[in-house]
Amino acid sequence: MGNFSTTDIIVFIVYFILVSGYGYWIYSRKKNKGASGSHDFFLAEGSLTWWAIGASLIASNISAEQFIGMSGNGFVVGIAVAAYEWVAAIALIIVAVWFIPVYLKNKIFTMPQFLQTRYNETVSLIMAIFWLFLYIFVNLTSILYLGALAISNLAGGGNFHLIMIALAVFALLITLGGMKVIGFTDVIQVLVLIIGGLATTYIALTMVSEKFGLGKDVLAGFKMMMTDAPDHFKMILDKPGPNASQADINKYLMLPGIAMYFAGQWIVNLNYWGCNQYITQRALGADLKTARKGILFAGILKLGMPIIVMLPGIAAYVLHKNGSLQQEMAPGGNFNADNAYSAVLGFLPTGLKGLSLAALTAAIVASLAGKANSISTIFTLDIYKKYINKSAGEKKLVLTGKLTILAAIVFSILLTWEDLLGIGGEGGFTFIQKYTGFISPGVFAMFILGMFWKRTTGPAAIAGLITGFVLSVVFNNYAPAWFGNETLLYTAFPNGKGGYEIPFLICMGLSFGFTMLTMISISLFGPKINPKAFVLERSMFKVDKVTMSLIVITLLLITMLYVKFW
Repeated sequence: MGNFSTTDIIVFIVYFILVSGYGYWIYSRKKNKGASGSHDFFLAEGSLTWWAIGASLIASNISAEQFIGMSGNGFVVGIAVAAYEWVAAIALIIVAVWFIPVYLKNKIFTMPQFLQTRYNETVSLIMAIFWLFLYIFVNLTSILYLGALAISNLAGGGNFHLIMIALAVFALLITLGGMKVIGFTDVIQVLVLIIGGLATTYIALTMVSEKFGLGKDVLAGFKMMMTDAPDHFKMILDKPGPNASQADINKYLMLPGIAMYFAGQWIVNLNYWGCNQYITQRALGADLKTARKGILFAGILKLGMPIIVMLPGIAAYVLHKNGSLQQEMAPGGNFNADNAYSAVLGFLPTGLKGLSLAALTAAIVASLAGKANSISTIFTLDIYKKYINKSAGEKKLVLTGKLTILAAIVFSILLTWEDLLGIGGEGGFTFIQKYTGFISPGVFAMFILGMFWKRTTGPAAIAGLITGFVLSVVFNNYAPAWFGNETLLYTAFPNGKGGYEIPFLICMGLSFGFTMLTMISISLFGPKINPKAFVLERSMFKVDKVTMSLIVITLLLITMLYVKFW
């Protein structure tokens, strides 16, 4: 902890005691009330308030890959990367109004259960196994690796393995208390995350202000950033022309301008927020009114997240461009964008470093706890209860859930210890996007057609899953070589490595479109109304005045942001 003063360490210890103490208090109250059923453990059935659901959604969503990865993207591309956050707010409106009523009316507690109820056991089992692999091998390990690395860097080269074990144990303590403990401790985690994140952004903007001789003025620093780096304040990137630099092409490959709003940006967000056990689990134990308010509250919080995770990256770019942050140069003479956030953190004063460490820890631990609980829920309810021990009682299910959590965290530590999966070489943010992105089109097509088209069949769902995966691989890796660099469907650009690439988000949109066509075509050979189709009623999708007010506020804020930074 060489970079931290005694004050910093005290600030961090206070945070740790606050979260642990509050978690234990929630757990004790729950135990005294005798709430030990499996649905209470996995879903905190009926006990999470709207503000706890909203806070928990954000705490689970924001982790080290956002702080490090999105800040790095802010350094390279700028505000265009905020699309992931702002489109998410609209996706959360869609999930709250149309997805959640379907889940709650049909008493859906897990995503594999949805697939079994709507399609068949084969689809459910395939996806249960897939999600377990994805959550353990990709998400849990990358969050643990990136989190330990970020805190190790912040601590000035602290012991990586010791930090990793400490994060895992902290997450384990919270997760073993069940979803209610996770949900309510996430409220503190989000407060710490936001306060610590805002402190870092404040320091970053005042550093820019001072660099240009404007004193310690946050607004002056922000205006100077817009003046000095106008290209970093454009939401919509232009399509590269024949003479475009490789740097501009790389930016477009990451965020392909207006085209991504007609393609993968929606699939990424709707699949993540609406068809993902890790996220939907927070709302599945509540009533419709509470779930909707919680999800929309999370959407409003999402609008502010770029201030915390992206602006420090743009500030680092402006400072670096004007001769500061030279100590962060990589051996090759270039600035490593992933160091943008930690470069700014290095300038934090005593006390605030401890707060920023607490914010980063809060983001990591909340995400680890949420993922571990989802792994436990899917394994216990969709595999153990259905195939291993059908007669298991409530206590046995809760015990199995706790043992699964322990096993998942220990296994992820073993995988991360020597970075067996190569997360460091690939970059954590890229690692997660790469392995989840290939399956997203097929999964989202299965869910969207399963919910809202009564004709969709089980065979169509399996075909959709396979088609989505195969087409994602083809479009991402082979299409330019097979079909050329310029077609009616796409434009491939030089990737600077001797080959051509289609922007990842465009690939996702194309894969989704063809997957939908495949599923619709196969379903047309089945009955006009599938016997397993959900019964939908208009009354399910009606919203009350409070919900409508939150939707209008969210849409107005998004409109203002896009008008300002288009």
